[in-house]
Amino acid sequence: MHPLHQHINKQVVLDETAFEKLLNLFRPTNLKRGQHLIELGSAVNHQYFVLKGCLRTFMIDSAGKEHTIQFATENWWVSDYLSYYKKVNSIMVVECLEDCQLLQINRVDLNDLFDELPLAERFFRKQLENAFVAFQMRILSSLHQTAEKRYSLFIKNYPDIEQRVKNYQIASYLGITPESLSRLRKQRLLSEK
Repeated sequence: MHPLHQHINKQVVLDETAFEKLLNLFRPTNLKRGQHLIELGSAVNHQYFVLKGCLRTFMIDSAGKEHTIQFATENWWVSDYLSYYKKVNSIMVVECLEDCQLLQINRVDLNDLFDELPLAERFFRKQLENAFVAFQMRILSSLHQTAEKRYSLFIKNYPDIEQRVKNYQIASYLGITPESLSRLRKQRLLSEK
């Protein structure tokens, strides 16, 4: 079964005919490590499903410091959703940390699909609900949880990603310094012994 079909069927069940109709609206996109899927200041009209690879969404503050917002690996969705939904230029960058194979769908095709296939609209609504909850949990976590607890949640949400991304990117995601991340890892290793 196609990875996107498996992914969708976790939320709603699409038969083969409906899935083929949906899949025909997606376009394959391949990018190399280091390339940007979305550039700062660009118009964003697509959502992307990750078939293979690892991407990082980040913003750059006025001091030039990078703040990692999200990592996207296999079976994750990625875009600059503020730009996508509000139709404003991107304030984030989406960078390929590995060679990536993606499926992209543009806003017009997706909206047409919603009219033609209500189950697709239900799936994307559920995806949006899940993303909203995840982002809200992340905000709450950053406001009141210790760095150690945030790191534990990161490991839970992104299993096996530590071998795929750089330490400073993880530290940026957690809102801590790379040195603090090293201390957390050492403490974690000692507690597992």
